[in-house]
Amino acid sequence: MASRLLKQYKQRIESLELVPSSGGCFELSLDDDLIYSKLRTGEFPDEAKLTKQVGQLLVNK
Repeated sequence: MASRLLKQYKQRIESLELVPSSGGCFELSLDDDLIYSKLRTGEFPDEAKLTKQVGQLLVNK
């Protein structure tokens, strides 16, 4: 997921932080706003959908 985001939006992303975790935790935030939480949905995210959503949020900033 991180490599996909950087490849697509490398000119717009100032920094990217990966935080290792255990227990199936996968969360994606943009500027402290939670975009996706596997802990809430119980499902692994659709990378294409989340990449598109991040792009839309970056355009609106």
